[in-house]
Amino acid sequence: MIQSSELILNPDGSVYHLNLKPEHIANDIIFVGDQNRVEKITQFFDSIEFSTQKREFKTQTGIFKGKRITVMSTGIGPDNIDIVVNELDALVNINLETRQPKEELTSLNIIRIGTSGSLQKDIPVDSFVMSKYGLGLDNMLRSYKIDRITEEALGEAFLLHTNWDIRKGKPYVVRCSEKLEKLIESDRIFKGITATAGGFYGPQGRVLRLEIQDPELNNKMDNFNFNDNRITNLEMETAAIYGLSALLGHNALSLNAIIANRASGTFSEDPYKAVDELIAYTLDKLANNS
Repeated sequence: MIQSSELILNPDGSVYHLNLKPEHIANDIIFVGDQNRVEKITQFFDSIEFSTQKREFKTQTGIFKGKRITVMSTGIGPDNIDIVVNELDALVNINLETRQPKEELTSLNIIRIGTSGSLQKDIPVDSFVMSKYGLGLDNMLRSYKIDRITEEALGEAFLLHTNWDIRKGKPYVVRCSEKLEKLIESDRIFKGITATAGGFYGPQGRVLRLEIQDPELNNKMDNFNFNDNRITNLEMETAAIYGLSALLGHNALSLNAIIANRASGTFSEDPYKAVDELIAYTLDKLANNS
């Protein structure tokens, strides 16, 4: 039995941070970072059956073209992803009354829709990027036994290419779900490696008043290529989502609307349009997947 100090439930029986019960979520789940973006997706739903919010975690479940879908905000960063994915897994794979893992496990389909800046000049603003691999620079996943899910050759090549300072922790690489990749892919979508940082400023090479450990890291990442896989963008969630999902038996995919190109210094003239187009595209793909 899992102790109450380890799996914390609210007085109403919902999981602690997300404030959800098993019946509140669908098998197909869309992650967004910003709580205000949840309704930008569910506004397209035919109906909404459930809505709740606790802290930055806002959840709505409803029907889109006959398909039951949950949309939830995760907040920012790998630490929040640790909470969200573990509690979602508990909802479907642990009996919350007996506190015992279920014998038959459920696999969720998790798709992250976000915005990001491109690191490559040839991936323009207003395009879409699919993260074929998540490259974790954040260390959160290293708290778990991850050797069975990581792409060691790619990870070692990155360490060598960047002359990575191991005092920052060893990066890890996890592949996206092949099932969801096949469902979502199209000619409009670029594929590549998404680097997941543990912070927004120094960890992503931004300098305000503090010196950073490796001022050349972003340039090194721009030039990294492993079997024709380049680092396309830099954000704060994807690798953590891929890692925890793979460990727990869920399918995960991360999609980004590119609203800035850091290589060319350009920014989208209408970033909301790009995001709305990615939302509509993803919803249609999910609805047509019976």
